[in-house]
Amino acid sequence: MTRSRQRIRRTLCALALLVLPVLAADAADAPWRNARQMILVIVPDWDASHATLRTFARDATQGWHSAGTDVPVVVGRAGAAWGLGLHPAQPGPQKREGDGRSPAGVFALGTAFGYAASARTALRYAALDADDWCIDVDGSPLYNRIVNAREVGAAAVAGSSEPMRRDLHADGDQRYRLGFVIESNPDAVAHRGSCIFAHVWKSADSPTAGCTAMAEPVMRALLAWLRPQDHPVFVLLPRQEYRRLRSAWHLPHIAAANDP
Repeated sequence: MTRSRQRIRRTLCALALLVLPVLAADAADAPWRNARQMILVIVPDWDASHATLRTFARDATQGWHSAGTDVPVVVGRAGAAWGLGLHPAQPGPQKREGDGRSPAGVFALGTAFGYAASARTALRYAALDADDWCIDVDGSPLYNRIVNAREVGAAAVAGSSEPMRRDLHADGDQRYRLGFVIESNPDAVAHRGSCIFAHVWKSADSPTAGCTAMAEPVMRALLAWLRPQDHPVFVLLPRQEYRRLRSAWHLPHIAAANDP
């Protein structure tokens, strides 16, 4: 090996030693490092509308471990695309308003909601009424917020296609009977998606416009299990991206028999 090549090799090795600790530090300092509960949704690929939901808990002795059985869910009719959440920006398809894709990434959980006056959950719960709307209108100062028309005025909700009491505004639709907010695009960046929820599905064969939907008993069990003090997160990833990011993002290991 020539001296020139030796110098190049030494330089590359030195750079690698500098970069690796930085990558490790980034993973250790992830915004979800304190999470002790995780809802993990794996889709087969970017264009799939059916997925599997798993729940995990983490403690100091066992690390991440399964907290329930695998259950089927449905996601966006067009599949998934990277959303804006707790995770760093990633290459690949990016979530856009109205694209029919569910946001991929790691997300905090917001308010639980439903048609009933109360629900069995430790999450903050909002009992919805006929004047509650989620604003999906690009350019609105209320974009990606749930608001009440009595408070913000009828003009502020004009043009939104997301009445939260769908049973009253959409022929008895029960999909928002029970659910919770997935904090996708929390800074309300224009065109990057709005009104992303986990909610009750219409049927096992009915994908969503961008939410994650499931059977009502599954939703009730999730809400009863979630504990705000455990900093729960919602993670949705295509199978290939899960494999790529599992180690760097400190995601749960899935046994080979259940490997996505």
